[in-house]
Amino acid sequence: MALTFPIYLDYHATTPVDPRALEAMLPYFTTQFGNAASRSHAFGWDAEKAVDRARRQLAALIGASAGEIVFTSGATESNNVALKGLAAASRGRGDHLVTSVIEHKSVLDVCRQLQKDGWQVTYLPVNAEGRVDPDDVRGAITDRTVAVSIMAANNETGAIQPLAEIGAVTRERGVLLHSDASQAAGKIPLDVRTLGVDLLSFTGHKMYAPKGVGALCVRRRSPRIELAPLFHGGGHERGIRSGTLNVPGIVGFGRAAEVNAAELPGEAVRLAALRDRLFEGLSSRLSGVGLNGPREGRLPHNLNVHFTGVEGESILMAIDDIALSSGSACSSGSVEPSYVLKAIGLSDALALASVRFGLGRFTTEEEVEYAVEKVARVITQLRGRRSAARGPRHLSTSST
Repeated sequence: MALTFPIYLDYHATTPVDPRALEAMLPYFTTQFGNAASRSHAFGWDAEKAVDRARRQLAALIGASAGEIVFTSGATESNNVALKGLAAASRGRGDHLVTSVIEHKSVLDVCRQLQKDGWQVTYLPVNAEGRVDPDDVRGAITDRTVAVSIMAANNETGAIQPLAEIGAVTRERGVLLHSDASQAAGKIPLDVRTLGVDLLSFTGHKMYAPKGVGALCVRRRSPRIELAPLFHGGGHERGIRSGTLNVPGIVGFGRAAEVNAAELPGEAVRLAALRDRLFEGLSSRLSGVGLNGPREGRLPHNLNVHFTGVEGESILMAIDDIALSSGSACSSGSVEPSYVLKAIGLSDALALASVRFGLGRFTTEEEVEYAVEKVARVITQLRGRRSAARGPRHLSTSST
């Protein structure tokens, strides 16, 4: 198969819209353009039916009920609605949250804002594999704790968190569990009931649906979750998220979820094999290659490695025909070491020498082989230049 350039290996940042999702969306831009809140004519009824179908498709992907799906503009909004909504609804009953140091900024920044508003937040560490210890969660919960927020899988290291064990702890202690599943939904099996998750955030553009549409799963019983809305204006989405629904985006999101659910088992195996092939190829051609994050229990499409003696940004600048990342997409323009990689024990130098490869549905074996050869050649050249810049060392003949 002939290669098409540039090659995209940054599927953690975003994904292309699957043609099947796009096909489902198209009528809702033109002939079926109704507002799902218009209850007096067929255009509105058709739109409402399409949204309800998407709710069922998304609910099936995560083991929820359709009535628990609240549509948002994406995972950032979902995380804000979940945490700020809980905080506002819990006034007088608690003022403490527990999270981890490796969460996405849309969780960490919300927690910092809540601290300014008087809330207490405990930031749990992770081990060298990037995982939270459920016993640390248990030890952090107090009688003022409202919720624990732990992501399902990390966007940089790919480490899958022990949500079932953490969910058992939160159930035991009577607090709520929120999880940002942006990177995990559609990539690994998720069941909110089995995991004990009360609120789950996820987004369309990480799973082959369009940008600008996301969802928050809000448990409706055992317990029923109360959230205060962030803004008002029409009472849409059970009063949790007002605003005219993005019907075409929601339709695409639902269809993408349906495709992911059907193809997940086989696709996970395929991507894990490509990921391992990529790592083995790089390791066999280069010295000083280290894996960031766990060998087992990581997202099947994730590979994050460091190359001693070079900087990740230098690698990206030298490779103009492969899309890669030196950190999370939201901070890829920064020259600061990744806070996630530092949290798992990497030095600043190794964190800066790291590159994330994100494989996806349209990644081929030929693209992986090309990436191995190209990255290995670039690393070798960069190391050679660095060695030459240092120059030869000579013994000093001066005397004192």
